Amino acid sequence: MQNTSISLISWNVNSVRRRLDQLIRVIDRWEPDVICLQELKAKTDIVPVDEITAAGYQYQAIHGQPGYNGVAILSRLPLTDIETFDWADSQDARHIFARIEGSGIGVHCLYVPAGGDVPDRRVNPKFDFKLRYLDALADHFAGQYGFRDPMILAGDLNVAPLLADVWDHTKLKNIITHTEIEIAALERVKRSLNWIDAQREVSGEDDPVFTWWSYRAADWESVNKGRRLDHIWVTPGLKNAIEDVEVLTAVRHWSPPSDHAPVRLVLSGDT
Repeated sequence: MQNTSISLISWNVNSVRRRLDQLIRVIDRWEPDVICLQELKAKTDIVPVDEITAAGYQYQAIHGQPGYNGVAILSRLPLTDIETFDWADSQDARHIFARIEGSGIGVHCLYVPAGGDVPDRRVNPKFDFKLRYLDALADHFAGQYGFRDPMILAGDLNVAPLLADVWDHTKLKNIITHTEIEIAALERVKRSLNWIDAQREVSGEDDPVFTWWSYRAADWESVNKGRRLDHIWVTPGLKNAIEDVEVLTAVRHWSPPSDHAPVRLVLSGDT
């Protein structure tokens, strides 16, 4: 592996065409090397690739889907080994992989299913799909890669696993995104390669950190009923390279807003 110095932003953009101007603002302000987008809500052939290329990201791995889902990895650096994956008997565009040429770092961009409203897989097919999806991810990582493979996992995982990842654990412990069964399923994914939660490596487990706030609250920041649904993980070999992780909360104010704020990771050249 060569130099690991890199900056990456992950963002559930909630329609890449509607928020193209905001994406360009993010690029201009933070100048990331790599961008992982979720919920493109667009077929691959109508993603605004020309505008993205003009902004400096000529290397693009896009897995689009009309109307919903869709993921993309946009890069200033050449991308190789691009792959898309379908899990849990679904053809949804939720997982794309590419390797950053020169660094050897692989990037997984993920959009895990939300799971619907009822946290019971016996009566809610969407919740069952979410759990099967997470199990399939864990099996894939454990079977396909090794602990020494330098990789970043970034995306909307739709699970807030820790007490400090939600505004009120007691009120949300039976609400989808923070139930015990989802947290256990996500932990299995994490154990599959001993992934390191970059945010918690920097902030510790007790510091409240949120990346999502409901559209229902106009005063979302003062009420602050948020959840940390958006995550960036790294494999153990990149742990010592974690320099900074930041939730770009300011972007949540931009109009029209996504209900998710981007998350920014900075890796140094040290491993």
